[in-house]
Amino acid sequence: MATAATLRGVDLQADGERGARLTLRLSAPVAQKVFTLENPHRLVIDLPGTQMDRAARLPAAAGPVTGLRSGTQPKNTLRLVLQLREALPSQVRQAAGGAQLVVEVGNVMVAAASPAAPAVPVAVQPRHAPEDSGRDVIVAIDAGHGGQDPGATGKSGTREKDVVLAIAQALKKRVDAEPGMRAVLTRNDDRFIALRDRIGVARAARADIFISVHADAIGNRDVSGSSVYVLSERGASSEQARWLAERENAADLKGGVSLGDKGGQLASVLMDLSQSASIGSSMEAAERVLASLDQVGTVRKSQVQQAAFVVLKSPDIPSMLVETAYISNPGEERKLRSPAYQAELADAIFRGVREHFRRSPPDGSLFARQQRSRGGAPVIAGSTGP
Repeated sequence: MATAATLRGVDLQADGERGARLTLRLSAPVAQKVFTLENPHRLVIDLPGTQMDRAARLPAAAGPVTGLRSGTQPKNTLRLVLQLREALPSQVRQAAGGAQLVVEVGNVMVAAASPAAPAVPVAVQPRHAPEDSGRDVIVAIDAGHGGQDPGATGKSGTREKDVVLAIAQALKKRVDAEPGMRAVLTRNDDRFIALRDRIGVARAARADIFISVHADAIGNRDVSGSSVYVLSERGASSEQARWLAERENAADLKGGVSLGDKGGQLASVLMDLSQSASIGSSMEAAERVLASLDQVGTVRKSQVQQAAFVVLKSPDIPSMLVETAYISNPGEERKLRSPAYQAELADAIFRGVREHFRRSPPDGSLFARQQRSRGGAPVIAGSTGP
């Protein structure tokens, strides 16, 4: 998407701790997307096709707004994030012919920054709310290993950490090009990230699914093919015990259910329900990815496998680990070095994940909206692939 507008200035006025008004001065009207997130409470404003003027500066925090930050999202989308002291009602309106965006948080009594044209209200939806917000599903993509951890190494010197990063980056491009989907990478360069920090990236992004990409190795160089893993029951049990032991400090489960204020028995039941649902959804998605990989090359194991990999242990995010090929096999090592084959693998993983979300769309997503509009037919309009 080409840049269509410039954010020229940002003003913040606060009415004590009761409310605040943020005014965005734009060079042209922008079709904004606004939603809220929790833990911590945030108001997010996405401005497609917008760049920030080099001279523009974000104002200091004031009133219930405890912090402001900006960043660039795919397709030239400028994102502004307001961190809030607590959950507060919000409303958004356009003013000055649409060239100003006014965001009011809480009970605002301060005077407007400039005369406003008739208001155009915009609904503010929680990212994971069941309302028909048409949000993107978030795919967290984890390129295994990295930095001082090269992973497996092929006979010709190919390093696992390099090829899986290339596959992860190709998969992100494929996901970001699909309407209703958006990807985040746990790493986008050659760096080491602890296993649980990879899960943390997915949780911070409120991911709907987590995919860890690897390239296996074994002593027998004749072994080849892809495999897909989800969390085992044993791995789930150990993670449940860990979360329950730390529930006083644990983040909320997806959907806003906190363990911190629950008694031991209730917390255990809630965790068990969350993990059971997550493993079931993981298995459904993994089966579709495995079937899609089978169309690209050899599948080493025709059934989804289960193991206690640490990166699969988020109790409320469906997760899978994809062993794309055996880097220890000379033929597969050669293919893994090929950008064309990396793209094939990425596309196969993408098709499986997309099919999963078409059939089991998350609440509030564009997939869910399109499914309802077609009377339950799980098809996304504007698809960019088969």
